[in-house]
Amino acid sequence: MSQPDIWASDRNGALLTDLYELTMMEAYHREDLHDTAVFDLFIRKLPDNRNYLLAAGLESALTYLENLRFTEEALTYLDSLGHFSADFLDYLADFRFTGDVFAIPEGTPVFPNEPILEIVAPLPQAQLAETMLLNQVHHQTLMASKASRVVDAAGEGAVVDFGARRMHGIDASLKAARAFHIAGADATSNVLAGQVYGIPVSGTMAHSYIEAHADEQAAFEAFATAYPETVLLVDTYDTLEGVRKVADMARHWGEAFRVRAIRLDSGDLARLARESRAILDDAGLQEVGILASGSLDEYAIAELRAQDAPIDGYGVGTHMGVSEDAPYLDSAYKLVEYAGEPRMKLATHKVTLPGRKQVFRQLDDRGTYQRDLVTRGYEQAPGTPLLRSVMAEGQRLPDRAPDLATIRSHARREREALPSQQRALEAAPAPYPVAVSEDLKKTAETLRQRLSS
Repeated sequence: MSQPDIWASDRNGALLTDLYELTMMEAYHREDLHDTAVFDLFIRKLPDNRNYLLAAGLESALTYLENLRFTEEALTYLDSLGHFSADFLDYLADFRFTGDVFAIPEGTPVFPNEPILEIVAPLPQAQLAETMLLNQVHHQTLMASKASRVVDAAGEGAVVDFGARRMHGIDASLKAARAFHIAGADATSNVLAGQVYGIPVSGTMAHSYIEAHADEQAAFEAFATAYPETVLLVDTYDTLEGVRKVADMARHWGEAFRVRAIRLDSGDLARLARESRAILDDAGLQEVGILASGSLDEYAIAELRAQDAPIDGYGVGTHMGVSEDAPYLDSAYKLVEYAGEPRMKLATHKVTLPGRKQVFRQLDDRGTYQRDLVTRGYEQAPGTPLLRSVMAEGQRLPDRAPDLATIRSHARREREALPSQQRALEAAPAPYPVAVSEDLKKTAETLRQRLSS
């Protein structure tokens, strides 16, 4: 079932587009260019420190296309710009997306130059969708890909999204929480994301709560009285002294002590975790876990694990929330067919592959990814076809709309099937092989020669 979107509920959501999409639509309308077009949404290349990407954002894309309308208010604004004819504005008043969508399922690892989405629709409709589709698929794929690395680095440790306060806006924080969960994050601190998407929410206290009390011990006892199975933040003043106060509290409270964990948020986390573990164990508190937070990313988590730091879970905020080391993807949305004829771009370093396509994923005998083959849409090849029909004539196909738990499980299985070198944090010795079929190569070369003559 589709989930609400902030922009989808905005009565003028159709205006969330670039102006040139609308000026091109006006020109198409004047020239009667309404035949079927095919657009591919893909990533041209991986960031230097990525070996794969995790597809996400399809749910938002379909919600957008289903709800794409121009209200009277939107049309009045467009009329005020002086760019558009009355005839075109009348056309927009009845505008609906009536096309088909083919997509690689969310949670599936993807590689450069493979269509993540393929839009098949009348040219003006497919053109208008460009800005929002790129916005949603780009951002959520970026977020899921970053979180996938964090989850891998954490191993058996839990990962909680702490990033909402520094993400780039409301929609970004909500969609990122969903993408993180797809990639394997266990919970989010974002309560609205929990309500909208059904993601587990997690969080207890900040340093301000401790500071608001006369002393740290009083703060611990007051909070644990209100929330017995809580996590106590111990580094407001002196971290190890804070842990000792938790141990003292356990001795005094006896069976009433039900604190689940302590949280370390600063300092030498590996050393503090080891020393905190010793204090807790000496007090018979082996069941009290240790959580860590504070400027963490996959590299910091991997280093903590390399040092055998006894940490049971990680709160990861800013670095994951903005994908700090790779803050954007080289994404593109390009026309590849119009009126049944293949189209391609020849610009330097931005050449596209023409025509409708399919991507076949080929596995070895152990079920590990071996290579992908990009073919013409009608071709058959060994392997599993990845592009699936998810929307027909402007309506999503209900049997192709898995719930979030199913998408998350799919993502876990798919990541486990990646070659080990592709799951490494460092750059793989060689990129994952993505081949192009001979038929597609021939089509591209024939069209290139014709366009170059």
